[in-house]
Amino acid sequence: MFSERERERYKRQMMLFGDEGQERLKKAHIFIAGAGGLGSPVSLYLAVAGVGTITIVDMDMVDQTNLNRQILHFDRDIGRKKTASAKEKLQEINPDITVNAIDVKIDETNAADLVGEADGIVDAMDNYPTRYLLNEVAIAKEIPLFHGGIRGFYGQATTIIPGTTPCLKCIFPKAPPMEVFPVVGVTPGIIGTVQANEVIKYLLGTGELLTNRLFIWDGMQAHAEEICVERNPACEACGGMVKKTTARKKK
Repeated sequence: MFSERERERYKRQMMLFGDEGQERLKKAHIFIAGAGGLGSPVSLYLAVAGVGTITIVDMDMVDQTNLNRQILHFDRDIGRKKTASAKEKLQEINPDITVNAIDVKIDETNAADLVGEADGIVDAMDNYPTRYLLNEVAIAKEIPLFHGGIRGFYGQATTIIPGTTPCLKCIFPKAPPMEVFPVVGVTPGIIGTVQANEVIKYLLGTGELLTNRLFIWDGMQAHAEEICVERNPACEACGGMVKKTTARKKK
């Protein structure tokens, strides 16, 4: 059931997918790893869409160097925990959802428990070791992983459905070198909204997901292209999974 405030809030999108679709969003739980450049637009757009429960995890504090791209955080938040800042903004923008903000480092000892019963994982991280860990959790729980990555004016995104599509290890068998990389704020804005769009389509069971395809954004040329990707039968992460025939969320 929706309150009058909710019906008014979601009126324009409910023209697209009705009460049933909005109910799906309201009942959904999405886990977002990272409250930075990618996590900001992803969480904001999922919040305003009415995803009922958002769990966002980060261990950092807001720094002035974050503010060119991490739009969840304002100048007044410098020195605060990103989780506290993120929860405050998300609850302000939509008080009808539940936001779980957890200040902890994601590692092998807690990743599965942190994800819990979430319906999907958003990879909004900036390092591949944690991404690979999230990939393993997604495989173990058989839930989707919505990957995004950025550098400078360039970005990438894909949707991973364990047992159906290539996993992150299939696509990127080896992690790139660790670095403090340059980035302009519009790039995570573009890639983060692509990720949020994928989450919403998945939860609604509509449209064509960005599966078996790596979306590549070139902001210098304002050009996007796709690379077809395939499962690696010998993948150390997902090679033992039985191939599934569907990539859609069950109704």
